[in-house]
Amino acid sequence: MLPEDPEREKKLIQLRDTMGTFKHAKLSPIERGWTGAKMPGRSIGPPDPIGEDNFEGFDTRVLELKTVFNMKGNFGRKRRLSVFVVTGNSNGLAGFATGKGVDSKIALRKAKNRSGQKLMHIKVFRDHTVYHDFFTQFGSTKIFVRQRPPGHGLACHRAIRTICNVIGIKDLYAKVEGSTNLQHIVKAFFLGLLKQKTHQEIAEDKKLHLIELRKETGNFPNVLASPAECRQPKDVSSSETLDFTQYCLDGRVIYRKRKEPPFFTKLKSWQIYKKKQEKIRGHEQVRLNMLAEYGELRSFITDKYPECRPAKRPPKEQTE
Repeated sequence: MLPEDPEREKKLIQLRDTMGTFKHAKLSPIERGWTGAKMPGRSIGPPDPIGEDNFEGFDTRVLELKTVFNMKGNFGRKRRLSVFVVTGNSNGLAGFATGKGVDSKIALRKAKNRSGQKLMHIKVFRDHTVYHDFFTQFGSTKIFVRQRPPGHGLACHRAIRTICNVIGIKDLYAKVEGSTNLQHIVKAFFLGLLKQKTHQEIAEDKKLHLIELRKETGNFPNVLASPAECRQPKDVSSSETLDFTQYCLDGRVIYRKRKEPPFFTKLKSWQIYKKKQEKIRGHEQVRLNMLAEYGELRSFITDKYPECRPAKRPPKEQTE
């Protein structure tokens, strides 16, 4: 046996203590990706500046990070990392790109800078949603996108939600059918965003006024766009597609499952309730129509008995 060497053992212990153990950096909940501390969904900052051009206000999100192999004749399997990212300024500018490298830092930097060089302008309606419903397809991936009112949020695939955040879209519904290949989803969604038309372009294309009817405003017609030359009713063909949604979907129709009536509609008590409600059915709508047309609630005997008019609250200035 060799003689004991306390100095050597002391050096080994000191070396072991200095090496320590590898620990993953602890991330805050805001900086985490789609699944914990993994890269997809995480932010890697804006692209690097090019000369005097700085990417102020831009943010880059990782959509995919995977290991790829390429078989070489001399070296065999050559291992690299492939990164797919999207960048945008949350104000209608966005771009996506792929970068590869032997190290994750190199691949992330390549993809980030390439996406900054491939920016596209996306049209955003009223700074919160798309201009109209549309259908888009890339390969076997099909996406149906529907416009949503303010406050609805993003009900869609997580990759589409990340893209909407970097573009500046706040309210959207998207249904993905077919292949869920992530790169196909991103390409199909960008194709649909680029093909959408503004209301003025649709009005000029159809040479008709574009009218908006909303339940919130009592279905009062609101003119969104008017063409330079409007066609007359006699010039509109009977076979022409005038439905706005069908026109935006290029003549397609979305098949939806028939909604079954609630179970209680078959009960006898429901029939009795409907008979009792028949006398006052539609009273609220009649009241609104009278207020809109006459400015008051009236009937055929209102002129004969004016004292029966409902009392109006005087304005605040007259009361004072």
